Amino acid sequence: MIPALVLTAGLATRLRPLSFVRAKAALPVGGVPLAQRILGWLAGYGVSDAVLNLHHLPHTITSIVGDGSADGVRVRYSWEMPVLGSAGGPRRALPLLDAPTFLIVNGDTLTNVDVGALVDAHRTSGALVTMAVIPNLHPEKYGGAIVDAGGAIAGFGRAATSHHFVGVQVAEKEVFAGLPDNVPSESTREVYPALIASRPGSVRAFITEAEFFDIGTPADYLSTSLHFAPREDECILWDDVEIGADARLRRCIVTDGVRVPPGSSWENKTIRVAHGELMESEQLVGELAIGPIDG
Repeated sequence: MIPALVLTAGLATRLRPLSFVRAKAALPVGGVPLAQRILGWLAGYGVSDAVLNLHHLPHTITSIVGDGSADGVRVRYSWEMPVLGSAGGPRRALPLLDAPTFLIVNGDTLTNVDVGALVDAHRTSGALVTMAVIPNLHPEKYGGAIVDAGGAIAGFGRAATSHHFVGVQVAEKEVFAGLPDNVPSESTREVYPALIASRPGSVRAFITEAEFFDIGTPADYLSTSLHFAPREDECILWDDVEIGADARLRRCIVTDGVRVPPGSSWENKTIRVAHGELMESEQLVGELAIGPIDG
């Protein structure tokens, strides 16, 4: 199987304040860090080599993933300063990937796309890029790929008939090789539209009925986590958390190292140790920063 680049360098600004504590790919989902869920899924399709790109809170990812041996994949890291985006990141990682064709997987979502079928479709079509998409049921939330009758992607934008990219694609090295190294660049805003214009049909859709789980915001993260590991109190507890006697929590996300005071009561909140900046929506309660999940 071809190697994979897992994009894990993003700042995850919409996920704040959770992303003040960990990089998004290090967040536990049903007790398993997101990056490890992705690597395990890829290993199930025979992927044995993966590169993770790093920028924001990189130690929270590397301390979990290490060399990938626990997940059955050899993992190496592509370091970015500044963060390079969805096209600049692959360009930077090309020497580590060392392959003419590779997978690119978003490290901030989950899906169960059939990777083998995606790769086969890419090879059969002769495309330069093949993106896994599903019907876009929420065009008000997600931008989409405009797919023509022949399966080629004609552009990107918000449209009622668009398809939603689920974060998994196959690409040829030549798509990124001509980009300047260490310069930020985005695929769907810059590189792919130019490719579509110059070589129509070279960016194609792999239309699937795969599941897609978003982790874009604290509310999305809570919903996805509870899908994989339902809890009666609808709370997500990270590592080294202690809940004081008679404390009551409901629909809360409690991050690493939090000590919930005895007798306290919180609902629909993110709870973290108050290190550094507070968001405007957070309040300081002792050593804890308390914020709304939905706002």
